[in-house]
Amino acid sequence: MLGTDNPLNPREPARHKSVAALCSTLALALSLLLPAPAAADPKAVVELFTSQGCASCPPADKLLGELAKQEDLIVLSLPVNYWDYLGWKDTLASTDNSARQRAYADLRGDRAVYTPQAVVNGRRHAIGSDKRALQNAIKGAGGLPVSVSAEMGADALDIHVGRGKTPGMMATVWLVLFDYKRKVPIARGENGGRTITYHNVVRRMQAIGIWKGEPASYSMPRGELVKAGMQGCAILIQGEDGKGHPGPIVGATYLARDQRQAAAR
Repeated sequence: MLGTDNPLNPREPARHKSVAALCSTLALALSLLLPAPAAADPKAVVELFTSQGCASCPPADKLLGELAKQEDLIVLSLPVNYWDYLGWKDTLASTDNSARQRAYADLRGDRAVYTPQAVVNGRRHAIGSDKRALQNAIKGAGGLPVSVSAEMGADALDIHVGRGKTPGMMATVWLVLFDYKRKVPIARGENGGRTITYHNVVRRMQAIGIWKGEPASYSMPRGELVKAGMQGCAILIQGEDGKGHPGPIVGATYLARDQRQAAAR
């Protein structure tokens, strides 16, 4: 017989755990939504395309967690779903992430789509587990010359973008919502039997405006962010060609919650 906390109601412990998990999620969302300024200007945005079904990915996932502790970087994990046929369906993956990775390759013209792949500032890519190659990509990615700031007020998230040179194509202002940390037990596939921790896992990307090179402001209702149940929030200013392919990222910021502490939890 399986033991329970309450033999008269064996479902009660699960209910308590569910309530506790919900309270924890709401606490994280509300803590981020308190009035707060954006963090210091970052030097790079690192997007890691990863998969729970890829045996080569766990070292890259671990490295991303280390980079998440740096205040001058915005690191994002974008799980892809094209390895799901190998025996394990990635529980965090989305078709949008896979399409974004392929769109990067299409715009570069190199057809380089693989995992783990890190894309830096929308310009350069490197093997996500190769620390030296990734550092070189960050150094050579051109920085983020456009100033971006964001502040969560009582009613809205207010975003301000400074004057600067556009990336030679239309520039979209993106709101990126992510979870700081997700631990996933994997039962089958190449990583079967392992529990892997993923950092800054992108849950939603939403275009909120167009930037044309002049100072501009944008707002997002606070209530919409609460309903999204977000833990982390980043803003990207990114070029986009006429076919919707993502191009260079020229500016970015994230809300001031301490990423170093979140990554260490």
